[in-house]
Amino acid sequence: MLDLEITKLYYSIGEVSEMFDVNASLIRFWEKEFSIIKPKKNKKGNRLFTAKDIENLRRIYDLVKVKGFTLEGAKAQLKSKSDVSSSPSDVITKLEAIKSELIGLKNEL
Repeated sequence: MLDLEITKLYYSIGEVSEMFDVNASLIRFWEKEFSIIKPKKNKKGNRLFTAKDIENLRRIYDLVKVKGFTLEGAKAQLKSKSDVSSSPSDVITKLEAIKSELIGLKNEL
């Protein structure tokens, strides 16, 4: 998983491609293939990527380049709303909530 530090409001396609160590053409291709990537464009038509765009690109990169998903598989994974890259602390928090709910149900019996 890539650890990217987002410090600016907008990033150019060159900066984004450097972050992921891929060609700018791949970023443009993913923009066409995945509807969740929606960079703003300035008057010149240059793409300006937000932190949300970069996070979505990170998820796509992780699915396609790291985990070996096909583009169709990555699209399906993103649509299924199951976040493959959930942080361990998020998972622990969810499990603790489930545990406390189950204990509450057990005590009611």
